[in-house]
Amino acid sequence: MTRAAVPRPFLVATLMAILLTALGAVTTTSPAAAATWTGTWAASPQNSGTTFNRQTIRQVVHTSIGGTSARIQLSNAFGNQAVTFDDVHVARRTSDSGVDLATDRVVTFGGQRSVTVAAGGLAVSDQIAFTVPAQADIVVSVYLPSPTGPATYHQTATQTNYIASGDVSGNASLSGAQQTGSYYFLANVDVQNAASQGAVVTLGASITDGVGSANNANHRWPNRLASRLIDSGRTVGVLNQGISGNRLLADGAGQSAPHRFDRDVLNQPDARWVIFTDDPINDLGSSNPPPSATSLINAAKDLISRAHARNIKFICATLTPFRGSGGWNQSAEDQRVAYNNFVRGSGSGCDAVLDADVATRDPGNPTMFLPAYDTGDHLHPNEAGLQAIANAVDLGWFGGTTTPVPAQISLRSRANGLFVTAPNGSALIANGASAGTAQQFEQVNLGNGNFALKARSNGQFVSAEAAGAQPLIANRASAGSWETFQLLRNSDGTYSLKAQVNGKYVCADGGGAQPLIANRAAVGPWESFDLVTS
Repeated sequence: MTRAAVPRPFLVATLMAILLTALGAVTTTSPAAAATWTGTWAASPQNSGTTFNRQTIRQVVHTSIGGTSARIQLSNAFGNQAVTFDDVHVARRTSDSGVDLATDRVVTFGGQRSVTVAAGGLAVSDQIAFTVPAQADIVVSVYLPSPTGPATYHQTATQTNYIASGDVSGNASLSGAQQTGSYYFLANVDVQNAASQGAVVTLGASITDGVGSANNANHRWPNRLASRLIDSGRTVGVLNQGISGNRLLADGAGQSAPHRFDRDVLNQPDARWVIFTDDPINDLGSSNPPPSATSLINAAKDLISRAHARNIKFICATLTPFRGSGGWNQSAEDQRVAYNNFVRGSGSGCDAVLDADVATRDPGNPTMFLPAYDTGDHLHPNEAGLQAIANAVDLGWFGGTTTPVPAQISLRSRANGLFVTAPNGSALIANGASAGTAQQFEQVNLGNGNFALKARSNGQFVSAEAAGAQPLIANRASAGSWETFQLLRNSDGTYSLKAQVNGKYVCADGGGAQPLIANRAAVGPWESFDLVTS
């Protein structure tokens, strides 16, 4: 029997795939390899001395944007030997180490449930049939069946994760598990989302990493930025690549920004923007005399050029004040001012400027934080200061919204399938069988993703009465803070209303039997509505 000739292109592709795997480059993926992926979460890899053997690591990830499917990336970037990952699962989190088993999915790599990654390598999973919610906790569980050697990790998680003996990846919860404040091996979670506008990478040090924010609260400034983007109707992934102690000019706490720039920025899925923030503060505060502003500026210019070569917009941040911290001196302050002047200057090459300095400093004492924004160490802003940094980001840098809403709308409650009605003089309630005049609202654009609803039944604006403490009612002639809302698109295609006055979601209380009220912290069926155009 004559053996059929194997086409040369197939041989070449096969040999290349074998070579890449042998070199520990990237272990990929599956039928969806050609699909567009956007990062929804990331953590920058670092080297550690921790080792694992016959243990399960369960790690909690807080997403930025949602998606119709997912994949994960497991990094052995700083390992000194091959690591085998087995019985990998992803699921929705319930609480603590618990997961909702109805959402649990087994993760495969090239169709296999186990993958071995060479030292320095990366494993990218197959596409996972798993609906990823926006701004929610999902859990990735990984079993390590054999000694790993020193694990690649991310030191400062600001999140409790779990380590248990044996293979318990598929368990609903991990009783008696050891807790850890770091991430191990997990580098990325990516999603497919047809509305995605790309991802923004926040590259920096401890201020970006989340130092100064509460554990398990997701109050880092990149999280706050993700919330603002979602609330504005934009679909932009936010990838936090901060490393506490990281520097621009030297390795130390992780590789320096230039040394990790390719991996942590340029090669991130669908990266369109990078915000470079607080690394130079560590350069200035770690040596005496401090490095010159010129050396910091030249290094930053190199990063800008490398980003532009890949068509990634580079957003420069000014350096926040740090007088009063142990690393401050007048020479370091002079260099900080000079660096900030460069960033704000017309010839910097920056595509935009996040003025974190102005956002956090004390106007009467500009070398220090505003006291209300200071954790007390005079180096790290507290949660109010982190929010101020996020608020200083101009959302216009990321394009327009992806959830346009018609001027005239009706809202059908998912709680009972009935339309929201605005009776003249009474509270709004979901009791309309069809969308007539009493169920129709004019959407009035107030800018920056905010709007007001004017009821067609009486021409009055809908108000979250008593700052949200009482039911919604259409009884205002003009729109103030009580009448200001955001219309947020959920991952299942429904919409939710968030009141500006208290930051709470509007609920069709009692399963729709009671009036609408803005008093819920999270979205469920009672807080979900179908948008129907008139």
